[in-house]
Parts: sequence; C-alpha cells; structure tokens
Amino acid sequence: MGAVLNFFTLTYIVSWIFFIAWAVVSGPTASMTSERAVLATPLLLIGVFAPALVALALTFRADGRAGTEALIRRAVEWPGGARWYLFALGYMAAIKLAAAALHRIVTGAWPPFGQETVLIMAGAIVVSTPVQAGEEIGWRGYALPRLANRVGLPVASIVLGVIWASWHLPFFFIPRADTFGQSFPLYLLSVTAISVAMAWLYWRSNGSLLLTMMLHAAINNTKDIVPSAASPTTSSFALNGSLVAWLTAALLWICAVYFLIQMRGARLEHGSRAVEVREIPTSAAV
Repeated sequence: MGAVLNFFTLTYIVSWIFFIAWAVVSGPTASMTSERAVLATPLLLIGVFAPALVALALTFRADGRAGTEALIRRAVEWPGGARWYLFALGYMAAIKLAAAALHRIVTGAWPPFGQETVLIMAGAIVVSTPVQAGEEIGWRGYALPRLANRVGLPVASIVLGVIWASWHLPFFFIPRADTFGQSFPLYLLSVTAISVAMAWLYWRSNGSLLLTMMLHAAINNTKDIVPSAASPTTSSFALNGSLVAWLTAALLWICAVYFLIQMRGARLEHGSRAVEVREIPTSAAV
C-alpha cells in the first residue's frame, strides 16, 4: 500500500502546485494575453501529466527500465476485440442520449443539444486520446492494480474514482476552468461511476491503457452532446446541477452497479515488470 500512497501524495502535490501556478500566471480571464498564455500553458500541461510522470518515476525506481517500458507499452498496444473499441467510443454518448430521452419523458421537452458535429467530436477524440496517457498511465496503469491487489477491483474502482475526481478540485475555483462554479459533489458522484466503468473496461481488455485513454477522450469530447452544466454559483460544494446532470449521474451509476457485479472476484495483479490480469470464471463474463 505504501507505493500507491506515495503515488497519490506525490501526484497531488505536483499537480496542484502547477495548477495553482497556471491560475496565477494566467491571471483573470479578461487580462489574458498571448505572452501569459505562452508561460501558463506548460504549467498546466505539467500538472495534467503529473500522474503519468510520477507513476513512471516510481516504476523506474522499483522495477528499472524493463518495468517502465512495460508500463508504457500498455498505452500503445492495440488489443483485439472490436466491441471494446465501440464501448470506449460510444459509452458516454449513449448515456447522454438516454439522459435526453429521460428528460423528454419527465418534462415533456427535449433538453438543449450541443452544437459540435460528429466529425468534430471524432477528430477531437483522435487528437486527445494520446494526451490522456498523462492521466491513465498513473490512475489505471499504476494505481488501480495496486489498489485492487489490496481491496479487490470493485472497491478499488470506487476508491480511485473519489481520488481521481478530487484531484480535479482546484479547477472548480479557477475562473478560467470550464468547471468553475459547478457542483463538485455532483461531479464527484459522476466521475466515481465513470471510474468504475473504466476499471471494468481495463479488466475486460486485459489491462489495455490505450482503451481507457480512448474512453477518457471520448467522455471529454462527447459529454456535451447534451450539455449538463448549470449556471455557476458562489459555492462549488452546492448541489446546483441541472436535471440533465442528475439524470446522467443516475444512468452512470445504474451502469456502474452492473460493472461492479461483473467485477466481483476479479483480480489485477502487478508483477515486477508488468500487470497481469486474471480473469473471473467464464460464467460471470459478459
């Protein structure tokens, strides 16, 4: 447990230092200049990539070059199974469209839909998938197997979800961030459910970080098919979510319960050089 606690502690320290530095250097939104942007952007990127940087550093210290290369390899290898790619690309879109349908049933009216075209979203997913290595190598590649080895995969997916969501907390107080003034408790609820789905995909794809990166990118770029954001409030700890946001969270948790049941008895074991994924009996598989 010491290794994963070290990872969480160092990741929070490094990321939050650079997130705060990014906010300070960027300054108020109205005063943003190109010079400030040039200085601020690298600070944000270092903060975002801190989970991977810390994970790679700890892996190199413990397992050397071979262990580090094995961790990186899981982020670039393409696993088999077209259904896992379809799940990664379509999961959040399906949740959002279902939330829109429920909104129509509950209120009698459709919620506002986003303006991005399918082509733009697809291009954004392609471009941003590699960027998600900055988080996924750390959260799913390093932390999840070690937590699962201690408490089991279902519990580990929930614990990691809370930690992962809380890592984003500074963005709820930085005016430049798109989550500024939004409801952090509702965000925490939704992201924890997403963490369960990502752990399930990681397990079912035999430890593929590339697929979790793809799912992460697809979530970021399809979530606004039906926007959930509410009007900003003075307290990010208020429960000020829109109806779409609450419906989305409910649907994410309905799916999460299914994934948690599926993951009962599953084990992710990290060896000295790679993660070995142990399957549950076939009768419990999808």
